[in-house]
Amino acid sequence: MEFRSHLGRVRGLGASREGLHQWWVIRVSGLALVPLTIWFVFSAINLAGADLATFTVWLKTHGNAALMILFIITMFHHSQLGVVEVIEDYISSEKPKLAAIIINKFLFALFGMASIIAVLKLTLGG
Repeated sequence: MEFRSHLGRVRGLGASREGLHQWWVIRVSGLALVPLTIWFVFSAINLAGADLATFTVWLKTHGNAALMILFIITMFHHSQLGVVEVIEDYISSEKPKLAAIIINKFLFALFGMASIIAVLKLTLGG
């Protein structure tokens, strides 16, 4: 017989004990994306029609490269966590779920690193 209440049983966060942490990371990264996305959209609007040289000069000034890298890291991490949530919710079989999560993490890391390398090459002139 179980003497704990329903609330007492759920506070264990499930088998992995990571549910609350992932939930907080998604919320905090989403919150961080609000000002970063506003900055990115206004920058993209101001740079509409600009050539590569103009974009490179813009990227090298006023910490725009740092903000762009921060935006890339936050966006890819937040997106990757969101896709993992969808995978965990809709794929019930363990092997395909694990394969999908691994592929998801690999692809998001690959595209995120490629984006950061592109920003660094433009900024540092590589």
